[in-house]
Amino acid sequence: MTMLTPRTPTKLAPPGKGRRERKAAELETRTRLAGEQLTGFSARPGASVLQELGATRSGLTHAEAALRLERHGANVVAHERAPRWWFQLAKAFWNPFIGVLVFLAAVMWWQDPADPGVVILSVMVGISGLLRFWQEFRSGRAADALKKLVTTTCAVQRRAGSGSAPTTFEVPMDQVVPGDVVKLAAGDLIPADLRLVTSKDLMVGQAALSGESLPVAKADTRTDDRGQCETTDPVEADNLCLMGTSVTSGTATGVVVATGADTYFGSMAGSLVGERPQTNFDNGVRKVSFLLIRFMLVMVPVVFAINGLTKGDWDEAFLFGIAVAVGLTPEMLPMVVSANLARGAVAMSKRKVVVKRLNAIQNLGAMDVLCTDKTGTLTEDRIVLDRYLDVHGDEDDEVLEYGYLNSHFQTGLKNLMDQAVINRVDEAEEVVVDARFSMVDEIPFDFARRRMSVVLDRNSVVAGLGRPEHVMITKGAVEEVLDLCTHMRDRGRRVELTGQLRAHVTRIAEDNNRRGLRVLAVATRTVDTPRDTYSVADEERLTLVGFLAFLDPPKADAARALQALADKGIAVKVVTGDNDLVAARVCADVGLDVGHVVLGAEIDPLDDTALRALAARTTVFAKVNPVQKARIVRALQADGHTVGFLGDGINDAAALRDADVGISVDTAVDIAKESADIILLEKDLTVLEQGVIQGRTTFGNTIKYIKMTASSNFGNVFSVLVASAFIPFQPMLAIMLLVQNLVYDIAQLATPWDRMDEEYLRKPRNWDAKGIGRFMVCIGPISSIFDIAMFVIMWNVFAADSEAQQALFQSGWFIEGLLSQTLIVHMIRTRKIPFIQSRASWPVMVMTVLAVLTGLYLPFSPLAASLGFVPLPAGYFPWLIGVLLAYCTLTQLLKTLYIRKFGTWL
Repeated sequence: MTMLTPRTPTKLAPPGKGRRERKAAELETRTRLAGEQLTGFSARPGASVLQELGATRSGLTHAEAALRLERHGANVVAHERAPRWWFQLAKAFWNPFIGVLVFLAAVMWWQDPADPGVVILSVMVGISGLLRFWQEFRSGRAADALKKLVTTTCAVQRRAGSGSAPTTFEVPMDQVVPGDVVKLAAGDLIPADLRLVTSKDLMVGQAALSGESLPVAKADTRTDDRGQCETTDPVEADNLCLMGTSVTSGTATGVVVATGADTYFGSMAGSLVGERPQTNFDNGVRKVSFLLIRFMLVMVPVVFAINGLTKGDWDEAFLFGIAVAVGLTPEMLPMVVSANLARGAVAMSKRKVVVKRLNAIQNLGAMDVLCTDKTGTLTEDRIVLDRYLDVHGDEDDEVLEYGYLNSHFQTGLKNLMDQAVINRVDEAEEVVVDARFSMVDEIPFDFARRRMSVVLDRNSVVAGLGRPEHVMITKGAVEEVLDLCTHMRDRGRRVELTGQLRAHVTRIAEDNNRRGLRVLAVATRTVDTPRDTYSVADEERLTLVGFLAFLDPPKADAARALQALADKGIAVKVVTGDNDLVAARVCADVGLDVGHVVLGAEIDPLDDTALRALAARTTVFAKVNPVQKARIVRALQADGHTVGFLGDGINDAAALRDADVGISVDTAVDIAKESADIILLEKDLTVLEQGVIQGRTTFGNTIKYIKMTASSNFGNVFSVLVASAFIPFQPMLAIMLLVQNLVYDIAQLATPWDRMDEEYLRKPRNWDAKGIGRFMVCIGPISSIFDIAMFVIMWNVFAADSEAQQALFQSGWFIEGLLSQTLIVHMIRTRKIPFIQSRASWPVMVMTVLAVLTGLYLPFSPLAASLGFVPLPAGYFPWLIGVLLAYCTLTQLLKTLYIRKFGTWL
């Protein structure tokens, strides 16, 4: 029996493909296999499906259910599991820069276990890794708190034994098994994939799977149904209900054909767990890291060789080379990045945004394309009556009144459109019905007729009539209602509905359909012979009054939010499973340039190159499935874009994982929240604008640190090379280099709290390893000019020209080197004139002042002798001030030339 044997794993993708391509192929194959199996059940008679499942209409026995639960497992889908704390801790230290420092510390310890440099390096490594671990651990716990720890149940019909009568009772959804008979009513979640056995007036909300904003009508199914024509998409089958959807109205009984990972929902979820693809941020950090490491691998051996050859002490040259390697390593980069991202996460949490993965904040700032669904993001996620039109397409209150009377007096469960009509009138207080009409009878809605009618008694006293008058009001699908109409109301007159006029009113309805509106027709009839009961046969010779047009309206602030994103250089593309006409209408209303709407069916035949070109020029994609959504995201990424994706359904999960930054909401399905990097507690694009600004601030401060450190370290190494070639002693002791680097790095810890210039935040920012290398080579040597000037001053003015005076020389260069490094923070942090046109934040000011005071104090401190320092004469400091002022002036001049030449700074 098909569903009673657990599914055998299938080889899903050739091993030669990349991991991302294999995942995409796996998702496509799993969903195709699950879809084929489900549509097979849809095509066969209900009795045949029950027989194949070994089930009956009365349900399974408790013993059978227990056996099947053991065989198939719990009815749960695959989901992400938070890694153990120790794994997160180890991962926090898995960084190329930390690896370099650990290696250097090990070498220094091997040379001399008592070397204080080992302690300094250990402190650097410990602070960097532990801070990153703590921030990511806290973020993960905050995201886990969003999951609702509740047990959801469903109504299942089971029997105590083979001869017992069936009993319906509530069981936890995870205990449902194939063959179970499930009872459905309005408000129920669909617990598994079901083949309907019986159903009446069933409407199912499938937005989580298809993106369709309105509920979908399922066929009225009888116990002797013969199945339907086979469809290739189980979501479209009108005798199937799928896990992840919900009942909005009607009742049904269904037999479970698949649970857990075997469901259509589960087939997608199972392909989405595991290691995530590398994002823009990950790739950027990797490129920059290995650029700096390659530079270090070239420079350190050169410094080692020159010092060994010129000084003859290869042991000392080796230690000095290690110190230079430490100086070249931006060892605080992981910590600065973590602090930047953590600060961004805290700021975003105050705006009702939970950041699950810290790296996503930078990706949000780099994002230049946002793909979003439509329902609930651009729209209110509710149905409203948009317009009420007469037969010529003009607004007419009489149409609203008749529509309201139909919706108000019906006794069955009012659907969303009935409620929208009632809400519209109640808000306006335009119609009072109690005194004018009373209920006589109704002809309920059914899916074959696609309409419903009420018969009202017009109060003879109020109306001034001497006899009762019954009025039938019919509301329903345009085609079905028009077929019953012989006349229409034309500006107060009742005229015959000729073929020409019928074509005219049909065109009015179609025009509104093309605008993305759901249209219902309203017709009336005054009954000739009033009576107490009416039937479908009485729905005849109707007079068409007009049309009611419904829409999921755009959010009031959607247009402003989209314009704000556009002003920040972000192109918004709508990727929805909903109807193309509806999508086009909504997008036009919020100010998007819709152009040609591309359907999902147009994507499948395209290869990756063709899809890249199509995605680049398309704003709205409609009727797209999960695989197509993910392909669109990857096509945009292949075209060089940093892509964000905002979605909340299972059909969005694959795209959420593949995007550089996946964004979901706390009301989303679990697999969407797990696939996302950022979770919004309010589904609002306005929040994203603030997140983008925070992301760009985070990225800007990270780039500041890299460019400050890389350029100043390059300048120092260049100075070391010159000094080593011409000075008969070490220009600075290894321990001095380590202390200088530590003080400078601690000062840099305030960088995440710096502000960014407004101009920098106006467009997306991305990693540029070549640009960083160019910046390092162009700006770094500026400091070397003044380092060499200080060498000359110490050599000639203060007679520090022999090994006996090397401590004075080294102390003088230590202070000048540290202060110039600290000043470069203010020179590089802005393209403007520092302190005048742009001032750093107070944390940066405080930390740089402390670094300067520390540097000035060390040669005079109790630690001076152990570190190799000697006090400097008072005459040194005027020279120092002159050198630093000249350094700042030249740097600002060359900054202007650099910006003019390359058009960028940070």
